[in-house]
Amino acid sequence: MRIRPMRPDDVEAAERLTALAFETERAADHRRRWCRQIAHVIDTDPGGCWVADDDGGTDVVGVAVSMRRDLLWLLSTYAVHPGQQGRGIGQALLDAAIGYGAGCLRGMLTSRPHYGALRRYRRAGFSLHPTMCLHGTVDRSALPVVDGVRAGTAADLDLVDSVDRRVRGATHRPDNALQMEFGTLLVCDVLTGSGYAYLMPWGVAPLAATNRAVAQRLLWAALARVEPGRPIDVRNLTSGQEWAIDVGLAAGLRLGQDAYLALRHMRPPEPYIPSVSFG
Repeated sequence: MRIRPMRPDDVEAAERLTALAFETERAADHRRRWCRQIAHVIDTDPGGCWVADDDGGTDVVGVAVSMRRDLLWLLSTYAVHPGQQGRGIGQALLDAAIGYGAGCLRGMLTSRPHYGALRRYRRAGFSLHPTMCLHGTVDRSALPVVDGVRAGTAADLDLVDSVDRRVRGATHRPDNALQMEFGTLLVCDVLTGSGYAYLMPWGVAPLAATNRAVAQRLLWAALARVEPGRPIDVRNLTSGQEWAIDVGLAAGLRLGQDAYLALRHMRPPEPYIPSVSFG
């Protein structure tokens, strides 16, 4: 077995591997977005992207994709083929990815409730915060009138950077163009505070604001833009994100258990909804 840097031609194999490991079947458009996201990280952070293969290099059996944003290290995806688990592959991949974050002050990742992965994260110094998910269709009769929120453009990215630095200590600057291609950027900049949110085809994330009132405005505005009858997710909510839970419940969404937000040398950012792929 060999641990080596990930190449662009590994992306499709990594997509199939993660779908198998996560026991999910991605629709065609979801597969294309997933592959675009991983190819993007290989381009921006080649030193953070690793795969495990047989020595001949024909079968990818493990993958770890990580990135650095300012002084924040992030893990975008991490999986080992179910038939190859328990052989030390996962630990070797995680070690390689974490090594790319040498010198970073903080770390962040989202994790499914997988015992082996959670044990490795904890041993690597991450605090594990259980998260909740809002899911369902928006009750449009419950939508309030929200002012001060507008569609954003590339001209707003300095504001987005400022909010990100204040809330999570690092920007999304290398990733914003891709996120704007996939979804809609919403911006709020009023006397009492500022913030932004991305409405994606699958949910609302990331979202960051300088206070909870602005965060609630953004979340309400994002839910109002969801096509009537289309299910929506708001994931990775820690117990400190009650402002989001209150909005979701008022909008008719169902609240349930989700997974974990794992953080190293930082508290859960607030008010903040992380992106699975970009933290």
